[in-house]
Amino acid sequence: MRKANDKSLKDAIEQMLNVYKIKRRYDETAIVNTWPQLVGKSVANRTKELFIRDKKLFLRIESSVIKNELVMMRNQIIQKINDDAKTELVVEIVFL
Repeated sequence: MRKANDKSLKDAIEQMLNVYKIKRRYDETAIVNTWPQLVGKSVANRTKELFIRDKKLFLRIESSVIKNELVMMRNQIIQKINDDAKTELVVEIVFL
């Protein structure tokens, strides 16, 4: 039985990440790790570089066809990332 001041492990970890101001870095790492689920394996396999800095997602894609598709889907990708992170993690996508 839980006491009134007990926290779930999830809540405790979330609080720790916020206290040490590393939540954003944790969320950014999670996006990099879930990239194949976000865009599909065929796109993820052609993604050569992926990182987030200053709310910008930087991508290097080896296929110009896929790059063009991602450019057209830019807003949907940003929305999906931010929805998954439950915060505004990315506001722009930059293709390298």
